[in-house]
Amino acid sequence: MVDGSPREFETLASIRKLLLGALAIGVVGISGELILLRHIDEPAQWIPLVALGAAVPILIWHAIAPRAASVRTLQALMFAFVILGVAGVGLHYDGNVEFERELHPGERGWEFVRKTVAGATPVLAPGSMVLLGLVGLAHAYRHPSLDGGQRGQETRV
Repeated sequence: MVDGSPREFETLASIRKLLLGALAIGVVGISGELILLRHIDEPAQWIPLVALGAAVPILIWHAIAPRAASVRTLQALMFAFVILGVAGVGLHYDGNVEFERELHPGERGWEFVRKTVAGATPVLAPGSMVLLGLVGLAHAYRHPSLDGGQRGQETRV
């Protein structure tokens, strides 16, 4: 239980800043990786890049002016990250299933699943979007800007 001391509020403010910094690093890192991997061949492959690109001005806005509007916008984008990440895992898996069925049409069972997960497309890579979304949601959880600062003395990020 939080005792409401200034030290507790300082700790929470520091954790929020660390989470926001980790989110920003993750957005830049994953964007760079997708660009280097040329994850741009099909329109569906642009979706994570567009979402990551949208995160940059939102993160800057929120870091400069952590108000209810920037927190809510960040939360909406982070929910989208989670949904896009789960969808991406499914798309990668489906693509690998098709590929493995062409290579090994008669294969079934655990061996087929193993080959599919370890296939041509990294099935779990889009999970990084889920992770970023959860980091952003953790940062925004009970953010003091959402209640006008009534929860404590955190005033920035």
